[in-house]
Amino acid sequence: MRSLAPNGLARAAVRFKPASFAGTFVALMMASLIVSACGILLETGVRASVPPTRYAKAPVVAAADQYARLVTGSGDSRSEEATPLPDTARVDTALAGRAARVPGVRAAVADFTFPVRQGDRAFTGHGWGSHAFTGAALRSGTAPRAGEVVLDAVAARAARAGVGDTVVLETAAGRAAFRVSGLARAGDGDLAGGPVGWFADARSPALAGHPGKADAIAVLADGGTDTDALAARVRTALAGSGAEVHTGDDRGAVENHGLGYAKETLTGLGGSFGGIAAMVAVFTAAGTVALSVAQRAREFALLRAIGATPRQIRRAVAAEGLLVAPLAGLAGCLPGIGLAHWWFGQLRDRGAIPEPVRLHVSWIPLVVAVGAGLLTALAAGWAAGRRPARIKPGQALTEASVERRRPGVIRTALGLGALAGGGFLTAVAARSAGEDAANAALGVVMLFMLAVALLGPLVARLCAAVSGLLLGGLGAAASLAAANSRTNARRLASAITPIVLAMAFASTLTFLHTSESHVAARQLSTGITADHVVTHPAGLPAGSVERAARAPGVQAAVGLLDTQVLVPVGSGGARWLQDAAAQGVSGSGAQLAEVQDLDVRDGGLDRIGRGRIAIDTTLATSAGVTVGDRLPLYLPDGTRARPEVVAVYGRGLGLPAVTMDRASLAAHVSSGFDGTLLVRGGDARHLASLGQVADGSGYAVQRTAGRELNAWANYTMAAVLGGFAAVAAVNTLVMTVLDRRRELGVLRLVGATRRQVRNMLRWEGLLVAGAGVALGTAIAAATLIPMTRGLTGEDPYVPPLVYAAFAASAVGLGVLAVTLPARAVLRR
Repeated sequence: MRSLAPNGLARAAVRFKPASFAGTFVALMMASLIVSACGILLETGVRASVPPTRYAKAPVVAAADQYARLVTGSGDSRSEEATPLPDTARVDTALAGRAARVPGVRAAVADFTFPVRQGDRAFTGHGWGSHAFTGAALRSGTAPRAGEVVLDAVAARAARAGVGDTVVLETAAGRAAFRVSGLARAGDGDLAGGPVGWFADARSPALAGHPGKADAIAVLADGGTDTDALAARVRTALAGSGAEVHTGDDRGAVENHGLGYAKETLTGLGGSFGGIAAMVAVFTAAGTVALSVAQRAREFALLRAIGATPRQIRRAVAAEGLLVAPLAGLAGCLPGIGLAHWWFGQLRDRGAIPEPVRLHVSWIPLVVAVGAGLLTALAAGWAAGRRPARIKPGQALTEASVERRRPGVIRTALGLGALAGGGFLTAVAARSAGEDAANAALGVVMLFMLAVALLGPLVARLCAAVSGLLLGGLGAAASLAAANSRTNARRLASAITPIVLAMAFASTLTFLHTSESHVAARQLSTGITADHVVTHPAGLPAGSVERAARAPGVQAAVGLLDTQVLVPVGSGGARWLQDAAAQGVSGSGAQLAEVQDLDVRDGGLDRIGRGRIAIDTTLATSAGVTVGDRLPLYLPDGTRARPEVVAVYGRGLGLPAVTMDRASLAAHVSSGFDGTLLVRGGDARHLASLGQVADGSGYAVQRTAGRELNAWANYTMAAVLGGFAAVAAVNTLVMTVLDRRRELGVLRLVGATRRQVRNMLRWEGLLVAGAGVALGTAIAAATLIPMTRGLTGEDPYVPPLVYAAFAASAVGLGVLAVTLPARAVLRR
C-alpha cells in the first residue's frame, strides 16, 4: 500500500490542475450516488419484514408457502425460482387439531379472513375463534353459531342492527340472512380500516369460498413455553402437510401478502436496474477519469523527459485516485441516501410497498459505493496511464502534441466483438417473443453502448467526416469546428459517449412504456364491445349477472372474476414464472364473444369450460404451446393445473392474457365477487343499482389509468439513468473546453474574435450533441424494435413531441456545456 500513498507529485497535480480533477470528482460522486441509492433499495428488499399485527399474540403461526417454486435443471445445474403468489395459499383446517395436540400448546385456532357485503357496504369477515389471539371481546350477546353473526360497532351502525336483529349478507356462498347474536369490540389484531363481522368457525370456510381450508393456524402457547422449542415441535407434528411454521417477524409476512411483491420490487430495482445503473455509472466515471489522465499527457511527457520513471508516473496516477475518489464517494453517499428515501417513499405512496415496511440504511451499500468509486478511479487511471508511463520520453512528447490516429489493437478487437455481439442479440430478439425478446434486447443496448465506448475514436472520426460535409458551406467557424473534430477524435469521442448513453437509455425505457400502453389502450378500446360496463370497488353483488340479464332490453350479460395466474415460460434451463392477468367468465364462450372481442386467431371460445382455457398469442409463444396443448400453470393460490388450450387470441395486452371459466377460479381467490360485469343492450339506469356504470370507452380510460405505477417506474428509471448520463455529458464537455485554454488563446492571437471562437465552439457542441442523438437513437431503435415486436407484435410507438424534447434537451445541454465555460475562458 505504500506505493499507493499520495505523493507530492499527486498533491501538486490536484492543487495546480483543479479543473481536471473537479470533473473527475463530479463523475465519481454521481457514480457513488447511483450505487449507494440502488444498494440501499436492494438491501431493504433483502431485509424487508413486517411486524405481525393480527398474529402478534400468537407466538407460532402455521401457513402454506406463499411462493410458487419453479425448479429447472438437475444436479449441479439445478436451480429454483420463487415467485410470490397472486393470492393466498391456504392450509387444511384439520391441521389445527394436529397442532393442538402438541405439548405446550394451549390452543390452535384456524383463522379465516374473507370479504362480506351488506347492501352497498363491505366489511371483513372472520371466524369467531380468532378472538383468542386478536383481543376481540363481546360487549353484549353471545358467540355466533351457524346462521349467526357478531358485529363490531361500526358494522352494527352501518347495518342499523342490534342483538337479535336479522341482516342480509353476501359472501362467497351467496346471499343469506344472519341473526345478530352479539356485538363485540374489535381487538388490536383485527384488520383496521373498516367494519368487522365474526361468524361461526364451522361455517367460515364455506362462507369464505374455501371449504375445509384456513388462511393460517394460530398456535397459542402455555405459560413459560419456549417459542423456538414449541415451533420445532409444531413443525414436526405438521410435517408432510405442506404447512410452514413461522415465528417472530416472519409471522407478519403471513398476514401481509404485499410483502412478497414489495421484496420482489425492491430487489428488482436495486438488483436488476441497480446493476445496470451501477455499470453505467462506473463505466461513465471510468471514461471521465481516463479523459482527465489523457488531458495531462503533456505533463507526463515532460516528467518522463526530465527523468521520471514509469513506476513514478503510475504511482502518481494511482495516488491522484486515492486523493479524489474517497472524498467524491463520501460526497455522493448523502444524496444517494436522499434519493433512496424519495424513491422508497414514492413506491409506498403508490401502494407497491406495505406501509409497515421501513427503508433499511446501513453501512454496507455506502462502503460498496465508495469502494466502487475508488476501484474505478484506480483501474481507469492505471489503464489510461499505462502508455504515457511505458513509452519513451521523446515519443511521449510527440503524442502529447499530436493525437494518435489509430486506437489500440486490443481496444479495437473488443469493440468489434461488442458490436458483433449486439448485432447477434438483435437477431435473437427479433426471432423471440414476450419476455425472451425483452431479455435479449436488454443485452443489445448494453453491448452497443460498450461498442460505442471502445470504438469511440473511430466512430467520432466517422461522425466528424460526415459532419464536415454538412458544415463545409456554413462559414469559417463551422469548417474550423469540423476540422477540430477530425483532428481530436478521442476528445470528441469522450464527449459523445455520455450523450449516446443518455439518449439510448432514456428513449428505450420511455418508449417501451409508450409502445405497450399505446397497444394496450387500443386493444382494450376495440376489445370491449359491451354497451355498458358495471364495476364496484368492493366487488359486484351476488346474482348481478342474473339481475342484469333480466333488465329490459339486455341481450347479453357476462360477469368477470379478475385475478392473475403464473405461467412457466422460456425454454430449457432458462425458464421462469410469468404473471399473467386472468379473467373467469360466468357465462359461455359464445356469450363472452357478444360483449368482448378477443380477436381469436386459432380455435374457438365456445369450448372454454372446466379444464379448458384460451390464452393470448404472445403468452402462447413464450410458453411454447398451441391449440390442443396443455398449459402448466399456477392458479392464484398456488394450485397447479394443466388445462387444455382451446383458443389463442391477439388482444391479451389490453385484455387479460388468460380466459377461463369462473368456476375454475372462484375456489382459488380470496374474493369470490365478480369485479366486472359486461352488458350488451338495455339502459344504464336499470343497472345503476349494481354498481358504477360506464360505457366501453369510459371503462377503457379507467383501466388505462391503472397502469400508472408501471409508467411512473419506467419514467423514473429513465430520469435516473438519463439524468446521470446528462450530468456526465455536461461534465465531460466542460472539462474538454477548460482544457483547451492554450488552443483558444492561440486562435485569439492569430486574429480570431471572441465571437468567432464562440461560434466555432457552438458548432462543435452541435456536432457532439447531434452525433450523440443520432447514435443514441440508432441504439434505442435496435433495442426497441425487436423488444416491442416480441411484447406487443407491433413496432415501437414514439410520440413525436417526447422524442423532440429528448433531442432538444441533448442539443441544448451540449451547446450550453460548451459556450458557458468558453465565455469564462475567453474573458481571461
